[in-house]
Amino acid sequence: MTQKHSPFRYFKTSSEIIRLAVMMYIRFPLSLRNVEDLLHERGVEVSHETIRYWWNRFGPMFAAEIRKRRVQDMRSSRWRWHLDEMFVKINGKQHYLWRAVDHEGEVLESFVTVTRDKSAALRFLRKSMKRHGRPVEVVTDRLRTYGAALKEMGRGDDRETGRWVNNRAENSHLPFRRRERAMQRFRQMRCLQKFASVHASVHNHFNLERSLSSRIVFKQSRAAALAEWRGLFAA
Repeated sequence: MTQKHSPFRYFKTSSEIIRLAVMMYIRFPLSLRNVEDLLHERGVEVSHETIRYWWNRFGPMFAAEIRKRRVQDMRSSRWRWHLDEMFVKINGKQHYLWRAVDHEGEVLESFVTVTRDKSAALRFLRKSMKRHGRPVEVVTDRLRTYGAALKEMGRGDDRETGRWVNNRAENSHLPFRRRERAMQRFRQMRCLQKFASVHASVHNHFNLERSLSSRIVFKQSRAAALAEWRGLFAA
């Protein structure tokens, strides 16, 4: 059996500090320099460019590990999907970030396209269903693109549209919008796709729905989520 090497083995900085810096940058609406200042208050001297390098290197790895650990608990997500698209500007040009959210607010998939036509919707739906399976019900807005794409896939009868029925997807955009403002928008389509996917996984991991549980349950769930994060790729 081949031994699995730690991804932190060539770094002088401890893995705990790297995990903390990456979590602070992705989870909270902070800039790279904000994270640098917060780490400085804790006695850790690193530059914002170092934090940028850590995020680019370890962010996708942490997100992939979180998705891998949660895949067994995602069977219930096939019951009801909420699909929606949001407008994101890259260098002054409008792009579309498609998102699939389950009935509990779990962000299943994020997909960036230049257009909002039937072809883009088909690519988004096929990618989502390939990874998460086919949902029982689909909730969308009244954009005709969804109906045309679902009809080509042999679906559409289970599609639900209406006023306020897609609020679950609309509300899931808010954490990403806060991060977008802190980052002062994106420069490349590839960077947007990368950050959207990583942010969705980290947000799912720490999204505890505190308004739906007691204070004691919330504190226990928060401690468990943080402990699991600290255990990512631990030796």
